[in-house]
Amino acid sequence: MRAQSTLTGQQRTRLVDLFEQGHGYKAAANRLAVGKHAVRRLFQRWQLHGTLSLVEKPTKQTYSFETKKEIVDRFIAGEAKTALAVEFQLSSPDLVRKWAGLWRAGGDDGLRPKRRGRPKRSPAPEPLTREEKLLRENQLLKAENAYLKKLRDLREQGHA
Repeated sequence: MRAQSTLTGQQRTRLVDLFEQGHGYKAAANRLAVGKHAVRRLFQRWQLHGTLSLVEKPTKQTYSFETKKEIVDRFIAGEAKTALAVEFQLSSPDLVRKWAGLWRAGGDDGLRPKRRGRPKRSPAPEPLTREEKLLRENQLLKAENAYLKKLRDLREQGHA
């Protein structure tokens, strides 16, 4: 059972039994007095995978950019998300809708994998040589000298 599911394992088993008897998701939800949204998602997975929809996948499946792009292109062309989910063995037809939304919002880059986590630190700058330190100090002293000269000139003109 999924950790995020609002349905208990027993409810999910009873719902799948009702689906197999020919009940739709609304009728099954009313019969067990549970939320229709969670039951609808289970029903969609049951349509794809049958009783295997009760089994939690041990690992999260990842899909390449090319696969996602092909699925989105075909979905936008008019193919049903459920048919695409069956063909590509997706865990849920909602993935097709989600990928289509990402593609509409960000184009092809929306479907590309993103780096996760914190960005890597930039490498520490290499230590300066003696000559580079002297050049930097010389530039700083020149700038300070120019500032003081300008300040002196302004005072002599009566501005400060």
